[in-house]
Amino acid sequence: MVQDTKNLMVPGFLASGIDVGIKGDGKKDLALLFSTVPATAAGVFTKNRFKAAPVILDMERIKNGMTQAVVANSGIANAATGDEGYEDALAVSRAVSGRLNIADDLILIASTGVIGERLPIKKIKNGMDRLVGGLSPDGIPASAEAIMTTDTHPKIEYRKGRIDSKEITICGIAKGAGMIEPDMATMLSFIMTDADISRCLLNSVFRQAVDKSFNAITVDGCMSTNDTAIILANGLAGNKPVFGPSKNLAIFKEMLLDLMAGLSKSIVRDGEGATKLVEIVVDGAKSGKDAKKVAYSIAGSNLVKTAFFGEDPNWGRIVSAIGAAGVDISTDAIEVSIGDVSIFSGGKGTEVDDKRIAKIMKEDHIRMLVKLNMGGKSFRVRTSDLSFDYVKINAHYRT
Repeated sequence: MVQDTKNLMVPGFLASGIDVGIKGDGKKDLALLFSTVPATAAGVFTKNRFKAAPVILDMERIKNGMTQAVVANSGIANAATGDEGYEDALAVSRAVSGRLNIADDLILIASTGVIGERLPIKKIKNGMDRLVGGLSPDGIPASAEAIMTTDTHPKIEYRKGRIDSKEITICGIAKGAGMIEPDMATMLSFIMTDADISRCLLNSVFRQAVDKSFNAITVDGCMSTNDTAIILANGLAGNKPVFGPSKNLAIFKEMLLDLMAGLSKSIVRDGEGATKLVEIVVDGAKSGKDAKKVAYSIAGSNLVKTAFFGEDPNWGRIVSAIGAAGVDISTDAIEVSIGDVSIFSGGKGTEVDDKRIAKIMKEDHIRMLVKLNMGGKSFRVRTSDLSFDYVKINAHYRT
């Protein structure tokens, strides 16, 4: 398995990204991903009750299990736009399917940006010839750029591996920097592979990978209306089709999880105003559910997050968050360490080498281990610190 960022092409997939004036700043804002043959598809979407129009449309269409193209815009979310917004999503789909000459129900739609505004359909339709005409095997970076909002850079991961004697390629792009919280995060992600795998297995391994990657990060505790993660598998690698548990399925699953973990880390690193990636592992819980509750109680604490921004190893805030998680724990059994330095044990703070912990807190990737010593279950979550710039960015998001 390799990470190769020089040749971002997946056999049978074309992509493009252009500016049609949705954002109004001259930056790319419309992306298209296209499989030259219909692809097996699976998707995971936001659990927010205020689902955006494209999410509602996609949740209907993904039931077919086949998709050939994904079109996504940035700048406007097309959320909380009523029936008109749904019609706008359909209009975009029809414009793409007509230009590609494929069935309309093989198109999936995604949007991200400001909530409550309608899409500029005329601008999108006027750019359709350029969007489709610009499709190329090496167009993935342009499409990744076109889905960005407050992201500071495109997020792309690429993996190659072998199933039997066939080379398998997986490439994923994502956007997300703010409103990041599980189920899923506030994000869009589109993953393309030439592997031949059954729809049932693709759906299963994709959901498992989402739970361990996109559903294991948080930036600010806010759930979006537009979260969408889609995977397309066009089968053009020519491998023996993967239909059940096997070595080949394990290889594909490992590749996919590794790629999606990379994307999720990129999202947290690029959290709005973030200066640090904080990895929190809770170990020794009675259940996986307990471990997850404690991990998110810590990761979602603004007091903990601001302490990391201030490079302050404030164990009081950490143990307070642990105690607030609603999990049965023994306070005397808990151990907390940052990096390789123990900061809390036996119900009280430990003697710490100030110079050593100060050096760790200055790093841009910090690892925290919380041992509950109550059982054998664990959970890992990745979060970011909370800085002055997060407030600045979100105070002026519309202006």
